[in-house]
Amino acid sequence: MRPRSWVLVLAVGYALLQLANVTGRDTPDSKNYLSYALSLRGDGKHEAAAATIDWACEGEASIASRRQSVDVVRFHRADPGAEVLAECREREWRNVGARLAAGQTGGHTVPFMPDRFMRIFEARPGYPVFLVPFLTLFGVTWGMWAAGVTAAVAGGVLVFLVLRTLRAPAGVCLTGQALYYVLPVGTTAMRPMTEGLLLALTLVAVWGGALALDGRVRAGVWTTAGALAALFAVKHSQALFLGLALAAAGALIAVRRRRRGRPVGRGAVAVAAAGAGGVAVTLLLAGLLRYPSESESLQDLLTHHFARPDRERPWPEFWQLQQRFWPEWLRRQLWEPLFAAALAGGAWGALRGPRRAFGVLVVAAASTGFLTQAGHPDVAIWGGRLIVLAWLLPVLGLPLLLEPLVRGRVALPAQERPDRTHSMR
Repeated sequence: MRPRSWVLVLAVGYALLQLANVTGRDTPDSKNYLSYALSLRGDGKHEAAAATIDWACEGEASIASRRQSVDVVRFHRADPGAEVLAECREREWRNVGARLAAGQTGGHTVPFMPDRFMRIFEARPGYPVFLVPFLTLFGVTWGMWAAGVTAAVAGGVLVFLVLRTLRAPAGVCLTGQALYYVLPVGTTAMRPMTEGLLLALTLVAVWGGALALDGRVRAGVWTTAGALAALFAVKHSQALFLGLALAAAGALIAVRRRRRGRPVGRGAVAVAAAGAGGVAVTLLLAGLLRYPSESESLQDLLTHHFARPDRERPWPEFWQLQQRFWPEWLRRQLWEPLFAAALAGGAWGALRGPRRAFGVLVVAAASTGFLTQAGHPDVAIWGGRLIVLAWLLPVLGLPLLLEPLVRGRVALPAQERPDRTHSMR
């Protein structure tokens, strides 16, 4: 089959595997995004609350039923699903009803949490907008599943396109797509949260950078700029982090080339300019729209979502928490070193050979995962969800590390363009 056929086979195969878990993937924040999307669709507050609570509680009941079915002590007891569903609905309605009665009715989201916390999600309309057509066509349960599959599948296809832009063999590109699906990045992309879109849009920005470094500067700049604009709507902090990363990567590539007496090239300058422009526009728009500041996010972290009084000296406490978080994080990584080994292999593959400039770009994009984790130094936040963008380094780098094996064992037609072989160096 042609490579495009294999891309489709991998995408369809991954989507079919996700049928094993249609419900039960949500996190506490998923309710906020779903209720926002239902509001955009035209549902009233009570209607959106009912649909969101039913969906979240059905997932909780499904998990409870599955767990008991394999519990060595309780497996013979009656299915607890109905009881868990009723208790969940009563708990959620008691909370939401009290907040609605107290007058917390502003914005698009249903008030599952204090108003200050919900304002953080009001500043993220991109993912709810993405959900609306799926909810309209398929309903809540299947719509949320289909939206997750679409975002995750798109991420894998984008990995293929990025590697193909480097003129890597088809087998290498398909390996990258498969890695995206089977590594933890694929699981996280499927969750009903922003991560699936963040990963896909970050890959679009990387694709734009690869195009620019390959000499297709105009197409690359527009692609990267569009990705940063979409990221601002989905989660403006990621647009800020990625813009900083791209600006630093472009500048580093340009400085390295100049020191070696080689032409800097328009591509590196364009990547740096696109990243810097993204940072400037993000800061400007966030200020004009009065989005929650970093201080507000810090209070949210240290007060457990504003459930406690604000901290008087949040920044010293934050830096103290950072000093304690990273040694513990590193200890856990050394205990289970898959992530560390994957990062090392990915960096080796991305930064070796004639594509070092692209490797710098990938390392920079993957570093935004560490920046996101550093902004939330809490090991209890749903496993590796915050740092998931760092997995883009092994997803893109490991296939390039294996490329010599593919070229050495598989007969492939020439794919290099002599007039551009220098552009990725």
